[in-house]
Amino acid sequence: MSSITRGRGLATALAGTMSLAFVLAACTPPPEDEGGGTGGGGGGGEVAEGCEDYEQFIEMGDLDGTEVTVYTTITGDEAEAQEASYEEYERCTGSDIVYEANDEFEAQIAVRIQSGSAPDVAYIPQPGLLQRLVNDFPDAILPASDEVAANVDEFFTEEWRDYGTVDGTLYGSPLGANAKSFVWYSPSMFEEAGYEIPTTWDEMIALSDQIVAEHPDTKPWCVGIASGNATGWPATDWLEDVVLRTAGPDVYDQWYTHEIPFNDPQIVSALEATGEIIRNSDYVNGGLGDVSSIATTEWDAAGFPILDGQCWMHRAANFYGVNWQQAQADVEIAEDGDVFAFYLPAASADERPMLGGGEFVVSFEDRPEVHAFHAFTASDVWANDKAEVSNAGWVSANSGLDVELLQSPIDRLASEILASDEYTFRFDASDLMPGPVGAGSFWTGMTNYLSDPSTTEDSVLTFIEGSWPSS
Repeated sequence: MSSITRGRGLATALAGTMSLAFVLAACTPPPEDEGGGTGGGGGGGEVAEGCEDYEQFIEMGDLDGTEVTVYTTITGDEAEAQEASYEEYERCTGSDIVYEANDEFEAQIAVRIQSGSAPDVAYIPQPGLLQRLVNDFPDAILPASDEVAANVDEFFTEEWRDYGTVDGTLYGSPLGANAKSFVWYSPSMFEEAGYEIPTTWDEMIALSDQIVAEHPDTKPWCVGIASGNATGWPATDWLEDVVLRTAGPDVYDQWYTHEIPFNDPQIVSALEATGEIIRNSDYVNGGLGDVSSIATTEWDAAGFPILDGQCWMHRAANFYGVNWQQAQADVEIAEDGDVFAFYLPAASADERPMLGGGEFVVSFEDRPEVHAFHAFTASDVWANDKAEVSNAGWVSANSGLDVELLQSPIDRLASEILASDEYTFRFDASDLMPGPVGAGSFWTGMTNYLSDPSTTEDSVLTFIEGSWPSS
């Protein structure tokens, strides 16, 4: 599940400084060229000072005085960072970006389309939802413009382009992203014990066994899947990661599209391999309890026993970095800090699947200012503007992003991996499956698997298979 609220923050002082700068800029008479133009909004004059990076968007039409409405799931502090990332674009183009966020986005976007009140631009949180909207409202979402497509081709891998494509047509351009195939650990604990970061799955299992033998008062792993009405989603991430590593990306694709049944023998084997860790009483649940405690341990606090030396490893995405401060305000995330993360290894060091998620930008209106803003969000210009105002936890798969602008070393690592052709990216499968499965029986089945020791791999997967919609 990639649409979980991740608690990212934006420094209030930074946002205030940028807002003040915007006001001052707005109150300062713009420089005029010989023809009297202001240099912004396609006015025909020279580009205003400091706006050279935005010239490509200014040239897409007369943007000055226009308005673009944006509708999204991104709320709270992260919404502040989103709005701050548009300020230079607004100053340079003269176009006003009106931002609206709603936690009920997934239900409301269809209502708004049906009622004729669709926004100009929307940020779609899952490719599965994008596909459903295109299929249900074929005339509502516009194919990406040539400028958007060019930016996607230049700055994103083919996998990311494919997730924004429906029936061969590109509609959505990638926006933010997250990388889930990480294992958090304590660098100092590893160093003191003489442990090396594992580079293959077998090495990771061997390390887990070594920890059991050498440190009987601790556990190799700590896991938590409680998340209110969404309890179970972290366990689905576990299985998805293991399917990629045991069955491979092609089988993974067949699985989430239901070309093979949910309880295919290859998926049963993957769940058995998953259970060798998260259902193993020797391996879990460090500092939290036995295996049954996993279902009642809040996902955002499940890694905290690492800080107390009671647990050694916790599988979680890059955005988990912001959660450590809940346990320890001055926690340092670094290769030599209090906590860091390593890539969840595959069968061999040469295999590099990466599970993740992200949002996609789509347009509903055919106006120059809408196309220009959409192209901006697909560009390296926006990615770097966003990085400069974001707090820890935000990354992008945009290869034009200067990763040194990101706030955390784990975010820099995640962004490099997501933008790299050396890794095979796959979107979170539960976000690609039909809602009754991906956000229903899959969560429930995995929760039962961890809370009820009598539940077998085959029975839980057969239960989920039985819930797959017939059409």
